Amino acid sequence: MENQETVNEKSYDISFFKPTTELARSNRNLAIGLLLVWMISIFGFHIWLRIIETPTPEKAYTQYEMVWDNIKLGQATVSEKQIYIKSALSVLGKVTLDKESRIFLNTSVNKITEELVPENEKSDFKNKIAAFKLKKFGEDQYQELKKDLGSSAAKYIGVEDYSLEAKLIPLELVAAESYNMDYDNIALVMAKYLIHNQSYLTDFTFLGFPFHYFYTAVFLLVLFVGLCLYYCIAIQKIINRLGIEE
Repeated sequence: MENQETVNEKSYDISFFKPTTELARSNRNLAIGLLLVWMISIFGFHIWLRIIETPTPEKAYTQYEMVWDNIKLGQATVSEKQIYIKSALSVLGKVTLDKESRIFLNTSVNKITEELVPENEKSDFKNKIAAFKLKKFGEDQYQELKKDLGSSAAKYIGVEDYSLEAKLIPLELVAAESYNMDYDNIALVMAKYLIHNQSYLTDFTFLGFPFHYFYTAVFLLVLFVGLCLYYCIAIQKIINRLGIEE
């Protein structure tokens, strides 16, 4: 009866945070140590990136800044308007651009492009926009109308008719919904998409990749596998040292 009571009083609960054996304590300490290495490798690197990064504008933003004041004042020359449109198109070509920001830039590109069109050609140019707007991708004449509008717009904005800008601008011209330019929001959008945080860690390349990309996409995965392998080897050594046999 006494032996039965003694067995019932024994506790077989296993607690990671309150280990009761040397093996359990060694396993806990090893696991926590490797977890700290993993967390420092991830969050430490990103914290360091944030500490050393500096806002760096793209060339398109620098050019945009040079002409933006005159654009707002309505005093921009032809070349300044062309610079603005090309800078705006460099943002409109980004797949990450959100819908609302696209509307702000579409409006400005449409308005300023039409300002560049000579008066005797405005009617024909607007007709080309209207004709292309009626077509959907895949329909007859879609590509022909797009190419024709792109070639016409290219000479006004100062690019070659085979350039990326010439291929992109027809889509932006027909997407515009009004002529009311929201200057404050346009400025915010241009800064958001054309100014990037950079540092020597993002500029340095390793094995053909920017170092920060290689570190997060490749090295951290290899490190995780390495830590798992190290855990298996280390825990086996602890088991051997303690003389534990299955």
